[in-house]
Amino acid sequence: MLSSSLPAAILLLFFSVAAAAADEDPCNRVSQLVKIQSWIDGKEDEEYNGMSAKFGSYLPVEAVQTAKLPAVFADPMDCCSASTVKLSGSAALCVRGTCDFSAKAVAAQSAGAAAVFIINDADELFEMGCSSDQSVNISIPVVQTTKSVGDALNKLLTSKKKVEVLPYAPTRPVVDYSVAFLWLMAVATVICASLWADITTPDQIDERYNELSPKSAMSEAGKDDPEEIVNIDTKGAVVFVITASTFLVLLFFFMSSWFIWVLIILFCIGGIEGMHNCIVSLGLRKRPTCAQKNVNLPFFGEVSIFSLIALLFSMTFAVLWVVFRHESFSWFGQDLLGICLMITVLQMARLPNIKVATVLLCCAFVYDIFWFGPPISLIVYPNHPVLSFPVARGDKAGGEAIPMLLRFPRLSDPWGGYDMIGFGDILFPGLLVSFSRRFDKDLKKGVVSGYFLWLVIGYAFGLFFTYLGLYLMNGHGQPALLYLVPCTLGVAVVLGCKRGELSVLWNYEADSSSSSSNSNNTSTPDTKQPPQV
Repeated sequence: MLSSSLPAAILLLFFSVAAAAADEDPCNRVSQLVKIQSWIDGKEDEEYNGMSAKFGSYLPVEAVQTAKLPAVFADPMDCCSASTVKLSGSAALCVRGTCDFSAKAVAAQSAGAAAVFIINDADELFEMGCSSDQSVNISIPVVQTTKSVGDALNKLLTSKKKVEVLPYAPTRPVVDYSVAFLWLMAVATVICASLWADITTPDQIDERYNELSPKSAMSEAGKDDPEEIVNIDTKGAVVFVITASTFLVLLFFFMSSWFIWVLIILFCIGGIEGMHNCIVSLGLRKRPTCAQKNVNLPFFGEVSIFSLIALLFSMTFAVLWVVFRHESFSWFGQDLLGICLMITVLQMARLPNIKVATVLLCCAFVYDIFWFGPPISLIVYPNHPVLSFPVARGDKAGGEAIPMLLRFPRLSDPWGGYDMIGFGDILFPGLLVSFSRRFDKDLKKGVVSGYFLWLVIGYAFGLFFTYLGLYLMNGHGQPALLYLVPCTLGVAVVLGCKRGELSVLWNYEADSSSSSSNSNNTSTPDTKQPPQV
């Protein structure tokens, strides 16, 4: 009985698969990202990018599975009528316009073309649809290329050169391990910035030099300088997020090459300051006496030689990054400058308690969702469902992207590109993580009984959930703070409630206790100090 039913089951499965394939909408197939390898007069040349249409045949995954095709411009070039040029066995080149994409493919296929390349009128790619009555008869691959690729091919063909092309569609890896490196950079930056005061504390401090110049020595050795610390309050948190939203809109509508240059210069200034601060702090940790060697400079007076060398190195590094920012290795310089900048910012800007952190992170949470969510973005600019992406890519500035983000190349992706994370996705949660470290240190809490370890773990998981959402949404950008805020602020609030310390976290003021003790030490016994508000 079993042996007689097995062939019937196999036949049923076969016909089910065949029926499913037959029912596939020939006008709504999955588009493929396409690589187009070219040869000029028999010599291998550049490789271009393209995108297949939602109709026509699929391209093979590997180049060895297909053959080279001679590239020929159709006549008429819009391919809306029968070509007067022989297209048999060739890749027909057609320009966009006049008629439907599917009509162009049908006309080229009727002339014997083995593939159709439709040249867009702009340097971008999109999914090409068709009319269902024509798509059934299209059995050749249809690929779209950008205007610059079409111009390059046209220039070669008009100069009587033989151009051959080979289109194929390599698949992207399911998981790009480069994301792990970016995740590690972000988490390490938050940890390093939170522990920076401990990391840069000198092993030995020259007491004799401290007596001569105590303020300079302490600040150079990594101690906190109250004059350089900015405590964020509730009003400042709200104003900051509103200002960021306004700046994003202005940047989107008025972005140009000169405006991007302003941002690049500002980034370099901040990066130089951050790198200089990191080099000096780390250098003086081992050798605090380096700060004793000074030199007199015009207009600047007495300057530490070590600090001057660090400044010159930082400036040279930033200038080299600007010069080579379009090279494949420029991501390293941008990341290093950015990490140094964020470490310095997290030393200067501080949250006094969870109350301010709640206001700041909740506003940032709404800000991220507001500008990343399709409803508001479609209203502001219908062609871009996510307002932040064209700003980050520099779509209106000749492709010159803003540098306020960390990048890491997709090494295993045949399409290249970069995984990115914005500075805000590190700075906003980093302010809270840094506060938790200071809170644990002031109250002498242990690693497990404190908050710092758990917030670091929460930030790491929040960033993991961000990339998981990125994967589940097929690469569509995710508002990272949507995941990071609950995983950091939420963890702090839950732990505070569970331990009965939420009121302490909510109203904590580290500066008030220290300033009170300092005022009592400096006042005379008979003088009563008024209470501080």
